[in-house]
Amino acid sequence: MPEDEDKYPVESDRRRFVKGVVGSATLAGVGTTGAATIDSATEQSGSGGGATTAMAIENIDGPAPRGMPQIPVEIENGELKGVWPEVTEVEEQGQTYTVARTESFKDSGITYSNQWYQYCGIQSYAGLAPEADQDNFFRYSPSPPPTYGWQSEETSGGDIVQVDHFDDYESWENEIGQGGLGKPAAAMWRSQGDDVNTIPVIVVRSPVIEEIAQEDDWLAASTDQGFMAWLNKCTHFCCVPGWKASEGAAKFNAEDDVYCQCHQSVYDPFSIVETTFTALPRPEES
Repeated sequence: MPEDEDKYPVESDRRRFVKGVVGSATLAGVGTTGAATIDSATEQSGSGGGATTAMAIENIDGPAPRGMPQIPVEIENGELKGVWPEVTEVEEQGQTYTVARTESFKDSGITYSNQWYQYCGIQSYAGLAPEADQDNFFRYSPSPPPTYGWQSEETSGGDIVQVDHFDDYESWENEIGQGGLGKPAAAMWRSQGDDVNTIPVIVVRSPVIEEIAQEDDWLAASTDQGFMAWLNKCTHFCCVPGWKASEGAAKFNAEDDVYCQCHQSVYDPFSIVETTFTALPRPEES
């Protein structure tokens, strides 16, 4: 769009500009809209929340304050699922509440918690309650991006993601950026039931991840056969980005990255980094 091109011209080294502009947003680290959301990080009542360290796909450009949280995955009988942390009770600041938390996930040394996903209002979604009645399998989105033509042709919304649908992951391409980097799908996680908000996810099977996982303890623990996933909510204004989903990504040299069309935030799906932010509390349990 012309307005976006004026705001973030490619030739102006947008990354340098953004670094100065988003300093205060990074301090708040809540990834939600408006000044009121900064207050909500410190004043909103609820269970859990607070300073949180998570593993995320790295934000490399644009106004987003940090990366989007990764979801550890595993394969069960040819079907792909996201791993949910262990459910337990903890006491913090004089309050006892239920959390989902796994210390040293699969001996990686990383503490994995449901607080990774508590931002952008998602902390209120029923599917993210620690003890929610969900089976953790990823299910195909009923409305994938038009550029994911394979998904529209071969799957139906709500079906569990199947490993054999990604057999061509080493050669797949859709004329956006470089081919052979992996094959994506738009999916939902912990979102079964008519009264449960949809938690959007991108699933990718990639030879790049397969290779990196051989020398990285965290990726070895959190990926499976080249499959990885992340919560697909931009940490800037909570839009839904895409990987190889928008031809417009080429304007910002992001055709091989995760690109958010709303405000041109860019993420590297093959760079998983540690990030710290203020997780918003879940609503009080009645």
